[in-house]
Amino acid sequence: MKVAMIGTGYVGLVSGACFSDFGHEVICVDKDEDKIARLNQGEIPIYEPGLEDLVAENVKAGRLSFTTNLTDAVPDADAVFIAVGTPSRRGDGFADLSYVFSAAEEIAASLKDYTLVVTKSTVPVGTGAEVEETIRLARPDFKPGVDFSVASNPEFLREGAAISDFKRPDRIVAGVEDERAQTTLKELYRPLFLNETPIVFTNRATSELIKYAANAFLATKITFINEMADLCEKVGANVQEVAKGIGLDGRIGAKFLHAGPGYGGSCFPKDTLALVRTAQQFDAPTKIVEAVVDINDNRKKAMAGRVKQAVGGSLKGKKIAILGLTFKPHTDDMRDSPSLDIIPMLLADGASICAHDPVGMEEARKHFTDSITYCDSAHDALKGADCAVIITEWDEYRALSSDRLKNLMAKPVLVDLRNIYAPELMAEDGIDYHSIGRPYIAPKA
Repeated sequence: MKVAMIGTGYVGLVSGACFSDFGHEVICVDKDEDKIARLNQGEIPIYEPGLEDLVAENVKAGRLSFTTNLTDAVPDADAVFIAVGTPSRRGDGFADLSYVFSAAEEIAASLKDYTLVVTKSTVPVGTGAEVEETIRLARPDFKPGVDFSVASNPEFLREGAAISDFKRPDRIVAGVEDERAQTTLKELYRPLFLNETPIVFTNRATSELIKYAANAFLATKITFINEMADLCEKVGANVQEVAKGIGLDGRIGAKFLHAGPGYGGSCFPKDTLALVRTAQQFDAPTKIVEAVVDINDNRKKAMAGRVKQAVGGSLKGKKIAILGLTFKPHTDDMRDSPSLDIIPMLLADGASICAHDPVGMEEARKHFTDSITYCDSAHDALKGADCAVIITEWDEYRALSSDRLKNLMAKPVLVDLRNIYAPELMAEDGIDYHSIGRPYIAPKA
């Protein structure tokens, strides 16, 4: 089949590359001329393991191409995916759908024969109906369900594992309003039927809500275990053992029960807030999700206080080594990363920051500019530091030598916001170690 992918951000580029790897002919469209030029030169504008090779293979095979001209892609397409950004709208937290509707208007102008238009972007309930109305008004000669259809097909891609998630998903969710749309989506995803991937066909509104509900539920699990971590610290319990004890219950499950500094990234923060605003708009407030949003925002800010406490109550004149800047490992995404809350608060209290991240340094410069020092390695960041803080659990931070810590740092104080080390072993090695939701053990002299 012929596919047009509107938007070459994270979702659009990964989805387009994977569809082409299924054997479909895919043209990815973006108005950003520099991005398209880079893609045509083989440069990938985002960091995602395996994506560079996947794109190169399918470009070479003639199944994947890139353009800034939507009219090069849409007229002959069997399916057109809208995969543009839907950031939180400034001021009220609703999803900004301006890019979605702009894309819909441009698509409408280029429609020729029957085409399935699919919203891949994360959008509030009712957006599919509005996209259909936008196309109908722009093209009164086209009839919905006859000359074009609009479907919802939300993505469930984890950054750092997106290709695997696309090719071996837990499920596919598709919101359709007519049989022709359902048939087209079945053909697009036919290669996954060999893996017996469950495909959930429902109406558009339900499909749109499934995406928000899934992200809100996962964010709630993270927030719940973070609150349990705070309680563990007060009563002398161990949050990792609590998480294991409840996670073995099949009704609960172990995933997303890892205590830390709060969730970030491109999805959870904006999607939970958008769900709250949508629910309020329809007079069906989601009190649990409202609490999750509030608790998570406050938690990220509270992490700076833990660092301050670890160094004796004052950060003035202290050198702090920050290990990890992105919101999670295996991505360069800085969106809503805990580091964006923690570092400014440390700086405001008089600390100087030396930071390292394996792939996120370029993105970090856009946020912190020259207010912090960027280091080529974790060891460079640790030199002369009064305290080290692990914000992102990159693999290379999991085997830091206690001897190196003591030799490099002015004081061997480690604040581990991801619980990647064992407190008893760190104490045994003479490290003043502080973690989340686990009993503190004083270091041996």
